[in-house]
Amino acid sequence: MTAVCAASSRPAHGYPIDPVPFTSVRVTDGFWWQRLKASREVTIPLAFSKCEESGRYRNFVNAANPSDTIAVGGFSFDDTDVYKTIEGASYLLQTYPDKKLEHYIDSILVIVAAAQEPDGYLYTSRTMNPEHPHKWAGSKRWEKVEELSHEFYNLGHMVDGAVAHYQATGKRNFLDIAVRYADCVCRAIGDKPGQLTLVPGHQIAEMALARLYLVTGDRKYLDQAAFFLDKRGRTSRRDAYSQAHKPVTEQDEAVGHAVRAAYMYAGMADVAALTGDSAYIKAIDRIWNNIVGMKYYITGGIGATADGEAFGANFELPNMSAYCETCAAIGNVYVNHRLFLLHGESKYYDVLERTLYNGLISGVSLDGGSFFYPNPLESAGQHQRAPWFGCACCPSNICRFIPSLPGYVYAVRDRDVYVNLFMSNTARLDVAGKRLDLSQNTAYPWNGDISLSVDSNKAGRFRMMIRIPGWVVNRPVPSDLYAYTDGKNPSWHVKINGRNAGGELENGYLAIDRNWKKGDRVEIHFDMEPRTVKADSHVVADSGRICLERGPLVYCAEWPDNKFNLPSVLLNRHPEIRVENAPGQLCGIVRLVADAQKLGYGADGRLVSEDISLTLIPYYAWAHRGPGQMAVWLPQSLNAVIPEQ
Repeated sequence: MTAVCAASSRPAHGYPIDPVPFTSVRVTDGFWWQRLKASREVTIPLAFSKCEESGRYRNFVNAANPSDTIAVGGFSFDDTDVYKTIEGASYLLQTYPDKKLEHYIDSILVIVAAAQEPDGYLYTSRTMNPEHPHKWAGSKRWEKVEELSHEFYNLGHMVDGAVAHYQATGKRNFLDIAVRYADCVCRAIGDKPGQLTLVPGHQIAEMALARLYLVTGDRKYLDQAAFFLDKRGRTSRRDAYSQAHKPVTEQDEAVGHAVRAAYMYAGMADVAALTGDSAYIKAIDRIWNNIVGMKYYITGGIGATADGEAFGANFELPNMSAYCETCAAIGNVYVNHRLFLLHGESKYYDVLERTLYNGLISGVSLDGGSFFYPNPLESAGQHQRAPWFGCACCPSNICRFIPSLPGYVYAVRDRDVYVNLFMSNTARLDVAGKRLDLSQNTAYPWNGDISLSVDSNKAGRFRMMIRIPGWVVNRPVPSDLYAYTDGKNPSWHVKINGRNAGGELENGYLAIDRNWKKGDRVEIHFDMEPRTVKADSHVVADSGRICLERGPLVYCAEWPDNKFNLPSVLLNRHPEIRVENAPGQLCGIVRLVADAQKLGYGADGRLVSEDISLTLIPYYAWAHRGPGQMAVWLPQSLNAVIPEQ
């Protein structure tokens, strides 16, 4: 969440660890380059075109020219699709300068600015027809903000988009709009005489206002973020769906709408880091333990049920009906990134990486042009990606997240340089005020070999902190929710200039302390074998089943590769699993092929078995070849099999 600000007095972000911003890392990786290219060439242009086609821009034009004859439709948060798409496009501008795109964004911002009321209020669902606003908006400002109006939610996405645009371009045209709206909210909402005591119905303003404080140095934005958190559970809204069932510092379980929850937890971390309020940190730590220990899918998804797009009960992790909203996966990345910045432990990046490579990027097709809202772990053919949604929060969130990926690779604390994600890139880091240039080359996640080079170093001695992923030390997640079943003990090693690096393990990182020289080469190797995983026995949906992984990737079986009913498959107790490169399939993948049996009934009604080979592909790549059967969790016990009739 580091922001660039011209003012030399920019406040520190409060976290013990500094994230290296997206502006300092250029990704050249084959795996992620394909995703970034699809985002640049397909997803973001598509999102902008949908804003045009669906009337998102027209809403701002109407708000600048209000009339009591305008019929206000759509959703009360449609403005955010514009803000989120600008945010993603701004990240791309930093990596791929594009004057045409920059001019297009500026033209949109002219329309947005014209819609802003003189006191800074900007909410087209009311402003375009104040006499007959959106049905969720209420009869006056803020009246329904704890319910359905999303006025504060719109502010949050506006601020996030504005800060990203400012970081990427140095222009204030969007930032000034956001500041005026934030000032409007700060004047109206609070506990001073004449102010209203209200909290967001849908959280995100909390972390956005903390971010705005970092850019402007104006303390009132941080105070407003803290106010929204401190008053939650103390206003008229007191339900678990919106995490308002009790004050946030008293909460210890993830409940309710998963996206709202994740955004709130991220905001709690931001405010805690900036204010030093340890009660927030203790609450988030309790909630994180609950998620990772009882409410976390093997694919990294959160939010088990479509009823309320919400967390289920402890260990309630159904597969076919799993909701696992794409937005919730993005929110989960935000939370775990912040907890790493607070605590410096690799376990948070283990969760972040699992979510990133599986349940997050599954939400967008490889070509960048179609999307999942939920991300189930099993299908009978009823699930397909859609080219867009009327409620477009997931596609527009993908727009803003994928281009921000470079900002998650590295971090720095004093003279500690954290290498958190493995992908080919070049990076410029600031270590104790001195410049350090690194480059990373790898074919990860397809193999576990990474080369890291020191291209220049003005910082002298520092510790390189290399994350040793949980999956290579026999811990798929940092809890007992899942465990490997194959008895394997993969190894790993790190060399510097061809010699054993030495160093000590510290919070899941190999710490290598030395006076680094230009040309030093770090070679990292992680054994990357196929693994079998089981769930805790309390997870009824996965009883008698296992899933297959390799490195950070979860695998699934899908109908085009297997000409039999997947529910009839029985994996062997100790399956031989072969690894096959498939460079021409699904933008290039590594497949797994496992020994199995197919169970069915013979003509005489007796149960019969047939030896088969079961082919699996990375979970993120499913549903690209038409609708049909898919399963992540596969039977390894007879009671989990449904024989073919």
